[in-house]
Amino acid sequence: MAETTAYEKVKLARSSIRATTSDYIDGITDMFIELHGDRRFGDDSAVIGGVGTVCGIPVTVIGTEKGHDMKDRMARKFGCAGPEGYRKALRLVKQAEKFNRPVLFFVDIQGANPGTGAEERGIAEAIAENLYEFGAVKTPMLTVVIGEGGSGGALALSVADEIWMLENAYYSVIAPESCASILFKDPSHAEEVAGYLKLTAPDLKNFGVIERIVDEPKDFGDKTEVAEFMKTLKAQIAQKLEELKKASAKKLLKRRYEKYRSIGRYTGL
Repeated sequence: MAETTAYEKVKLARSSIRATTSDYIDGITDMFIELHGDRRFGDDSAVIGGVGTVCGIPVTVIGTEKGHDMKDRMARKFGCAGPEGYRKALRLVKQAEKFNRPVLFFVDIQGANPGTGAEERGIAEAIAENLYEFGAVKTPMLTVVIGEGGSGGALALSVADEIWMLENAYYSVIAPESCASILFKDPSHAEEVAGYLKLTAPDLKNFGVIERIVDEPKDFGDKTEVAEFMKTLKAQIAQKLEELKKASAKKLLKRRYEKYRSIGRYTGL
């Protein structure tokens, strides 16, 4: 069997039958209460956040939500979070820190909302603030990239103690089509560019950007297979959160700092 190319994995990550954040919340949490609003402007339907439990462990869960049918996707802005979404995430993370709850992020976003309204309300500042604040949060944080992990939109929910990726997800500074438009002035070069970007889970595991590649169902349309997958992932997440909770806040912050300082470090030929 031929190996799946980087761009083929990008297309798999974008598949409309893949589970979204709401599906993961349903499949992994024992219970979940959604919380709304950023206390500054409004609520962003592209970001789901709230409190729940995973195998009895109290957690704060936050994720970007693309929606399922077209009506839902349009209401969710196709998962493209705006500044109020990231500020809601920051509010919930700070709340989790106050009550010493671990934070679980689910990332599936091509990029942050690029609209005029988002720019007017400070999308760049909201993303930058999350990057700054999350680095110093004194509670365990785990990110799972479940589909697309594009640009700062994904990074703003990925400053965590560990980052996991599903095997056919991607995580990149830019979408291949956008990169091809910049480099070649032609988005049709996206397949070629995808290979250069090193955006697949094995590439990023090799670079030390992520810690684990999660085996995913062969068919997200098979409910039985997906249910078994969710059960396995739930146990893995609970085990990791229990492990992270054992570390002191000082040790947690030190390891998180060292993790991000080591990414991209030159170690010789």
